[in-house]
Amino acid sequence: MAQFINTRENIVTEAVDGLVAASGGMLARLDGYPHIRVVVRNDWDKSKVALISGGGSGHEPAHAGFVGEGMLTAAVCGDIFASPTADAVLAGILAVTGPSGCLLIVKNYTGDRLNFGLAAERARQFGLNVEIVIVDDDVALPDLPQARGLAGTLFVHKIAGALAENGTDLARVTAAARKVVSKTKSIGMSLGTGTIPGSPKEDRIPPGMAELGLGIHGEAGVEQVEFRDASEAVAAMVERLSAAMEGKRHVAMVNNLGGTSVIEMSIILNEIRRSAIGEQINHVVGPAAMMTSLDMHGFSISVYPADDAEIALLKQHTPLAAWPRVSRLGQVAVQALPDGLTPVVPVPSMHKPTREFLTRCCEVLIAAENDLNALDAKSGDGDTGSTLAGAARALISAVDRLPLADHTQLYRAIGLELSKTMGGSFGVLLAIFFAATGDAASSGMPMCEALQAGLRRMQEIGGARLGDRTMVDALAPALDALEKSLSEAAKAARAGADRTVRMSKANAGRASYVNATQLVGHADPGAEAIARLFEHLAEF
Repeated sequence: MAQFINTRENIVTEAVDGLVAASGGMLARLDGYPHIRVVVRNDWDKSKVALISGGGSGHEPAHAGFVGEGMLTAAVCGDIFASPTADAVLAGILAVTGPSGCLLIVKNYTGDRLNFGLAAERARQFGLNVEIVIVDDDVALPDLPQARGLAGTLFVHKIAGALAENGTDLARVTAAARKVVSKTKSIGMSLGTGTIPGSPKEDRIPPGMAELGLGIHGEAGVEQVEFRDASEAVAAMVERLSAAMEGKRHVAMVNNLGGTSVIEMSIILNEIRRSAIGEQINHVVGPAAMMTSLDMHGFSISVYPADDAEIALLKQHTPLAAWPRVSRLGQVAVQALPDGLTPVVPVPSMHKPTREFLTRCCEVLIAAENDLNALDAKSGDGDTGSTLAGAARALISAVDRLPLADHTQLYRAIGLELSKTMGGSFGVLLAIFFAATGDAASSGMPMCEALQAGLRRMQEIGGARLGDRTMVDALAPALDALEKSLSEAAKAARAGADRTVRMSKANAGRASYVNATQLVGHADPGAEAIARLFEHLAEF
């Protein structure tokens, strides 16, 4: 897998230099490359308790991204997923520790424990006051003799960091950190492992499965489970977290493991809010990428029963962009639509043949979803099928609220429904088409003429003409032939859609922004949708 790196050997040093260079002078790195890679606060005067964390790289922004006012004083960076050496840790301790002492915050992995522990012993020989806390927040594998350290480590960074910034002494900072460690619980889930730079991606997790409880280095979790949707994924994680929450109020940290999109993370947060522990979550950190696993397509949830004083410490100011805002988690606020946008609800009426006809139209579009998406991927973003299918599903759910016995009002009602449920240009164009058809029908025009009037209005606003490689290339000839028969309309629509296969240039719609070489040999997805619709209706 291609990645934006130079050489595998220089990944960490070059990444550290990029971070330090963009810090606005807030950060510096110790000399000693390439074996010693320590990021330090550039404004540190050793008058307060120093906080040091670190470990293997690949978890960015952890840990160097959390070096700054109110959080860490230094971060020690190892190779990808490998502990830094004891010498590197010692260099960090000696660089930032003064009379107030130093706290090492270490995730519970053997290499980290050994190297940070040895460095602490050597630092004490220099007469420095050094304490260690080991974070073991993973609840996925209860039978392990020692739980792993996960994103819950960041609760320790922030609470201990705020106390240290406030001038709290080492004993109380350490006690507070140990309290957070003892009560923080985390679990992760992923649809795939991360890609280690310079190495092939491990395909341990097959398609259609998710791994529950894997570690931040891609270590195997408790089990692989069938993946259906975000709701079930969150429920499986919540089941293991809830046992340790004892019915208390908690802060939740929703962490992106590196390869999960922003919109997915928002859905995950909403599922946590609606889950069995939702009422116990009063504040949330994130969702954000805080402790990642390279590009892993997964997320983790950490919970901590913070009291009011600790919530204040979590909210205390830090200039670090990597630390997301701590927010109160509440219900979804809803405001009424402004005047003029509240939809006019038509008077429903039943007409069985119309209901069956309309339902059949919708079923055709739903069945064509994947094929139309594949066509659209050739010239757009691959969503035409999903857009049409989504609108069709919404229309089916609304069918019994429609004025089925009054076709003049039905056209307008369909246009109104599409304007609410169907996004993109396709949605607004079809909404215009049906609304204009309804207006024409209400003036006494017969059906075929009303539909032609709707098409003309849609073309006036949308700008597409025959030959522009849009749905008009199938819809216009179909409506011209509709007076003869539905069968003739279907043939005309199919011929129009097939003509778009040979068109090398689009003059309207999203395809007009695409290189012509990508279009040749592929039908316009909108025209194909119209053709399929008429073909199926001709058989109805």
